[in-house]
Amino acid sequence: MSLTVHAPLSGTLAALANVPDPVFAAQMVGSGMAVEPVGKAGPLDVVAPVSGQVATVRAHAFVIRTDGGAAILVHLGIDTVRLNGEGFHTHVTEGERVAVGRKVITFDPDAIRARGLSAICPVVVLDSTPGSAQTPAVSGPVRAGALMFSWAAS
Repeated sequence: MSLTVHAPLSGTLAALANVPDPVFAAQMVGSGMAVEPVGKAGPLDVVAPVSGQVATVRAHAFVIRTDGGAAILVHLGIDTVRLNGEGFHTHVTEGERVAVGRKVITFDPDAIRARGLSAICPVVVLDSTPGSAQTPAVSGPVRAGALMFSWAAS
């Protein structure tokens, strides 16, 4: 199975090694990339990076399971679970089917930064082999909906 993962929001692409969280940086939950959201943009919409079923949705994160069985995690910021949903608005429910580009969550990265937290957003294929995501670029600007990385099951 191969999979194309699209950027869930606009910002700057970054390697997972640049995420200030050892679990994501070491790819313990899976391979992928991260997006550092643009600053001073106000609230941003985060969209589905793949089509499938919403397996899990929390204020600060969601997982979409593709028809092929891959599960893609999008985590909005680091340690943002501590905010207890404050500053996040979900637009989907668990079990709902979504297409690439469907609005899932709205949040304000600058509000997260103002709380002293990182707003970087890891996007990973859960339980995938470290380094298995094929990235078009290690860093640079990306727009929501653009190709972020591809992945093939080994």
